[in-house]
Amino acid sequence: MLRIDGLTKRYGERPALKALSLSLPAGQFVALLGPNGAGKSTLFQVLTGLFAADEGEVEVAGHSLRHAPTKALRHIGVVFQQISLDLDLSILRNLLFQADLHGLPRALAHQRIRTDCARLGVDADLNRKVRELSGGNRRKVELVRANLHRPAVLLMDEATVGLDPKSRQDLLAALRADVRERGVCVLWATHWVEEAESADRVVVLHKGSLLADGSPYEVTRALGETTLEAGFIKRAS
Repeated sequence: MLRIDGLTKRYGERPALKALSLSLPAGQFVALLGPNGAGKSTLFQVLTGLFAADEGEVEVAGHSLRHAPTKALRHIGVVFQQISLDLDLSILRNLLFQADLHGLPRALAHQRIRTDCARLGVDADLNRKVRELSGGNRRKVELVRANLHRPAVLLMDEATVGLDPKSRQDLLAALRADVRERGVCVLWATHWVEEAESADRVVVLHKGSLLADGSPYEVTRALGETTLEAGFIKRAS
């Protein structure tokens, strides 16, 4: 679903991504683990078309991000680290606006909004302004928004920052349900090792380069320690 080949991005003379290559299939929950400054957010900005790569190629569901950006981006949903909802609009109006951007018929949009909000427990608040919601519920609304057009690839950029443990669990459970039920490919950027330990696959990024890639067990062995946390601290700090 997502293929990254030789991706390089520089800020002046400083490389944020160095010839990064990855291939992610459908139905896989992939944790992108890296410390602050590893290049995780830069990667997401390139994958969503906000920044252009200096070198390399990205394909989403077989479509080139460089040569067919509209077709490629149609298959991506994203939740950025910073909240990007309109705080003065209700949940419903935020979600309908997103549905309109994707050209969803209103009846289908309302159906998906009701279904997805009920699954995440925010359906009773559809007419409340977003600024009245807790941080955890705002994140849930952003996840609903990212999934409205049923993307093949879902990008989550440190989406649990600032959330309480219950909200983090709820968000991860919802994502795993999408992987299981719809075959979504999830790329979950985090610097929390405990979030990566339960992933299908762990990709460790350090200073813009791929440090390790495999199952949590395989990555732990590749990092040369008895636990993923110990290996990550030793090799990526």
